Amino acid sequence: MRKLITLVIVIGISISCSPNEEKKAIKEVSLSGNSKKSKWPDKLSDWELFNQPIARLSPVKGVFIYDINSPLFSDYAHKSRFIKLPQDSVIQYNTQETFDFPIGTILIKNFYYPSDFSQPEGERNILETRLLVNNEAGWEAVPYVWNEVQTEANLEVAGATKQVSWKDTKGIVIDLDYSVPNQVQCKNCHERNGKFSPIGPSARQLNKDGQLQHWQTQGWLSGLPSSDIPKLVNYNDQEAMLNKRARAWLEINCAHCHSNEGPAKNTGLYLHASETDKYRLGFNKPPVAAGKGSGGLRYDIVAGKPDESILLYRIQSTDPGIMMPELGRKMVHQEGVELVREWILSL
Repeated sequence: MRKLITLVIVIGISISCSPNEEKKAIKEVSLSGNSKKSKWPDKLSDWELFNQPIARLSPVKGVFIYDINSPLFSDYAHKSRFIKLPQDSVIQYNTQETFDFPIGTILIKNFYYPSDFSQPEGERNILETRLLVNNEAGWEAVPYVWNEVQTEANLEVAGATKQVSWKDTKGIVIDLDYSVPNQVQCKNCHERNGKFSPIGPSARQLNKDGQLQHWQTQGWLSGLPSSDIPKLVNYNDQEAMLNKRARAWLEINCAHCHSNEGPAKNTGLYLHASETDKYRLGFNKPPVAAGKGSGGLRYDIVAGKPDESILLYRIQSTDPGIMMPELGRKMVHQEGVELVREWILSL
């Protein structure tokens, strides 16, 4: 008998929506484990993106590393990012949206934990590698899960749970059942007007330490202006303005849904750092629906009163019926919560 694996996608409920009062749209996709071979390689090494041993994450020729200004919080996991472009092709610059990558581009993101966070360059445990592959029909997520001995990562379209342990900067040992999202859950966060799209590689995220100018020099990027390139601050930068730091945190952690193109566009709550309309940002804005998700609070943001703000209530929760974002974390980003709290207090 063929074994069926069912993947379930739950369309996320926004900060302004109650999970008890708004029905979730559920889409089930059944994949037969024996019906036919996947079109994607079974092993990460088969893509030939990294030199052997692949756990060193040393890219082969034609694959280059990149970084962003403000990373999405993923239960304190560290990330290393790479791009593989088709030969003789270039990325097209875009001031506001994600860059236009040529067909055949592969975006590569590796999630790992240092054994000791006080020595981030030391021993590490790689948990997953997510590939975003740009096909003629659009982008597609291809998730790989690493084995315990760190010699290979295997295709896991159904996701996985991995036990991980690390020592934080204070010497406290943290244990976590880390969740690798399934292929359909990836689409939930990456949806833009019904189409799958990358989140991070935009001008404001990639404008860091001359990175874009280097890409232009190497012939990887076309259309880069000589000035006025937008830049998102690093929310961990203590020297940056509080408002810019908090808005950067909200953009990368919330605005992929809370935008006029995202899955939560019907809420009217838009959290891009460029948003200037205070009501659309949540100031004195009532939720679309009341209930457990709002915690009995009246408005998304109440200036000067973080404990009366639904936004803070949801980002500091780990209750599946309350927490935001709904996917991609099991822990509270304590530093992010304190940053948003301080920002609301200052308003």
